[in-house]
Amino acid sequence: MGTPQAAVPTLERILEDGHRVVAVYTQPDRPSGRGNKITFSPVKEFAVAHGLPVFQPLKVKTAEALEEFRSHNADAAVVVAYGRILPEGFLNAFPLGAINVHFSLLPKYRGAAPVNWAIVNGEEKTGVTTMKMDVGLDTGDMLLQSETPIGEEETSVELMARLSLIGADLLSDTLKDLDKISPTTQDHTSATFAPILKKEVGKFDWSMPAIEIEKRVRGFQPFPSTYTFLDGKRVTLWKARSDTVDGSFQPGTIIAAYGDELSVSCGNATALSIIELQPEGKRRMTTRDFLNGTNLEAGSEWK
Repeated sequence: MGTPQAAVPTLERILEDGHRVVAVYTQPDRPSGRGNKITFSPVKEFAVAHGLPVFQPLKVKTAEALEEFRSHNADAAVVVAYGRILPEGFLNAFPLGAINVHFSLLPKYRGAAPVNWAIVNGEEKTGVTTMKMDVGLDTGDMLLQSETPIGEEETSVELMARLSLIGADLLSDTLKDLDKISPTTQDHTSATFAPILKKEVGKFDWSMPAIEIEKRVRGFQPFPSTYTFLDGKRVTLWKARSDTVDGSFQPGTIIAAYGDELSVSCGNATALSIIELQPEGKRRMTTRDFLNGTNLEAGSEWK
């Protein structure tokens, strides 16, 4: 049971390990892009390409959905970023229950966006946890964990790609030794949460320290992205670097604007060097290309 690209390596590994996949559950097809063209989820694309039966219930909290789910007579359900909260009946439908691949070191970062918030909050490490699912939000007993450092310039997209491969390996080990693993109860007092990302959290203020903005730039990709406004139009930042500065500048003051250099003052005597950005209605571009089309200059204010 999974939907995004991050779930595909686990499904692929399950097949490589010789397990029989009796059903693949994924979110219903939805329109996307400028033409609102109906697209398959990455998990469905992989499943169809490998001749696996695909199920896409609009609702899972119905007697009919549960009956169909039970009819697969599986040994276990494996859940990786499915995108739905499963009712208790689904969790207990099979002898070995439901096993979740979660992209954090539980009990840290329970919730919908653990990879994003780990970067935004400045964590130096993260990882993957396999666990037995219960009715709580990522509160089930842990099976195995694998830890990895977070790169200083790593984006959430890059980190998720790495974690999806680590997760596939960890799930493989979990299934192989499931009868030998002693589940570990989570320390619920140490839990932190990674709430779903909403569009408005991407907006930032220049009075924030530059390092906080930089972490948001890396962590809020591809959604909601990190953005501000210039002359009333949205500007999305895709790559930036934080620095300290000498002297006192009002936050939002442009310190340098020439060639490949666009530096804006931030809070706590810091500055943000913008490397790649995207003006509203235009493509992503380098700082040099952006400055060629603007009249920004040192000493002026970003507003």
